[in-house]
Amino acid sequence: MKRRVLAFDVYGTLIDTHGVVEALASLLGDTQRAAAFSRCWRDKQLEYSFRRGLMGAYVDFSRCTREALEFTDRLLGTRLSDTGKEHLMGAYAGLPAFADAGTALARLAETDVTCVAFSNGGRDAVAGLLEGAGLSEYFADIVSVEEVHRFKPDPVVYAYLRQRLDAESADTWLISSNAFDVIGARHAGLHAAWVRRSPEAPFDPWGIEPDTTVADLEALVDYLRPAGGRGS
Repeated sequence: MKRRVLAFDVYGTLIDTHGVVEALASLLGDTQRAAAFSRCWRDKQLEYSFRRGLMGAYVDFSRCTREALEFTDRLLGTRLSDTGKEHLMGAYAGLPAFADAGTALARLAETDVTCVAFSNGGRDAVAGLLEGAGLSEYFADIVSVEEVHRFKPDPVVYAYLRQRLDAESADTWLISSNAFDVIGARHAGLHAAWVRRSPEAPFDPWGIEPDTTVADLEALVDYLRPAGGRGS
């Protein structure tokens, strides 16, 4: 029997994309304004990756991040300096992990699964994030969309994941806090768990549902462990 593969999304699932709020607050002088900036920045970053995917105009995810930063600065009229923008890009390259990530991954390391990081981010950027967050030891591999020049949720990306890992759909799980990613994986025939990090967040009403919804990564481990009656 092949080992089950858990493919973890990185940005927003393992790594807190709003971990940049402190750096923003130091530049803007207002925590609420910093939080609003962070939300807009993240939303625009994803929008730019979707648009580039539809256009067939792939660029590295870091460029989507930088362009989204420029847009948000213009939209909110924050007038950040070039030095300030570079500071924020540096902060984004060193975002922190969610508090549950390390403990959950350590528990999974004791089970019969293979964990890989699976991201829209470039391989080097993801490797740096995981190393800085103390999570790299838990992953057998990093699978980046840069290898196929597409972005999630393009079906090609999920097919490439299975090809790279020589994994069957039935043995492959996507773990993501991003509903678009979960829907993309389910549409491509994979299993998927939605990590609902905000209890108020609704799931997209597309008629495509995750195999399971969990509040955090610790709850995911409880769901998957054979002792819990699942995942055996």
